[in-house]
Amino acid sequence: MRKKRIIIVAAILLAALLIAGAVLLWRKAPAEKDSYTTAEPVGAVAVPEPPLQRIPVDADIPVAAFFRYIDGLVARYDTLTPYPLSEHLIVRANAWIIDTLESTDYYRRMARGLFVADQRKEVVLKKGDTLLLPGRRTADSILAAIRNTLVDVNIPAFRLRIMQGDSVLYSFPVRVGKDRSRFLVMAGGMVDLRTRTGSGEIIRISRDPAFYDPVTGKPFQYTRRDDGKITRMPLIPWIEPSLDGMRYGQLIHPTTNPVTLGKAASNGCIGVREADAWRIYYHAPVGTKVKVRYDLTEIGPQGDTLRFPDVYHYREKGRLPKQYASLGLPFSGLVNRCWCLP
Repeated sequence: MRKKRIIIVAAILLAALLIAGAVLLWRKAPAEKDSYTTAEPVGAVAVPEPPLQRIPVDADIPVAAFFRYIDGLVARYDTLTPYPLSEHLIVRANAWIIDTLESTDYYRRMARGLFVADQRKEVVLKKGDTLLLPGRRTADSILAAIRNTLVDVNIPAFRLRIMQGDSVLYSFPVRVGKDRSRFLVMAGGMVDLRTRTGSGEIIRISRDPAFYDPVTGKPFQYTRRDDGKITRMPLIPWIEPSLDGMRYGQLIHPTTNPVTLGKAASNGCIGVREADAWRIYYHAPVGTKVKVRYDLTEIGPQGDTLRFPDVYHYREKGRLPKQYASLGLPFSGLVNRCWCLP
């Protein structure tokens, strides 16, 4: 009888332990996520999400037809997505596309012994490739990352950084405006060529810009490269920020002469490498925050103090950089034009 009681008590204790363990596990288990919310870290999807659809590429797509093709996908699949589909969402969800676009950079091709006279003919999507239509959580994550992105430019450092919160995603060398004034036909008078500072946002993009000589007003169709070879101007989009509510005609665009990077060599625009321009474009759609500053010192990644040259001699003149008056350019007539040298 006593042995039977011991067995019953042991069974009760074992059952109690099992129940207590189950309760603890239940309390520690994460709540199931709603597929229409984003609880992952900004810019990352913690759990892979199946795409809404796999889209086969049925023909080779060159740079010249790339935007038209992507626009066609947006029009075709927008009704299938539980969010507003866009070019940026498709490309960011298929990040290898940016890598492929970067590889059309003239100087990257030349480093591999390939001379490309017309970048527009380079194939960036091949027949048989597959694109993924992002699901809701993936799209939400990308959009959250974009809202948390800042394009930061420090003029004396000749550096453009893509920031996400406090993290540096990418850092690119740039060229900035010359420390002088010059008569420009397209501006209709003398123009201070120094790159302006201020805070604002991307207000406009151009995916097929035309380049014009700012002195003569004549268009550029071809460009002489750093190696002396002549090619057709590449098809690479540029972006335009406004700073403190002003539009200066100060674009962020690629230069076909990267030898000018790290110098005050432009007519006010911020020039970047061709490859870098693609990555910047797909991380800075309209509405992305922008800050252009003139800081002669910065704290480096290792905690050391970095010092930069006083490009515009502000320290010598005993004053800090200030905002300048608008250039007064007729922007309505220059929707797709860049008045900076390539």
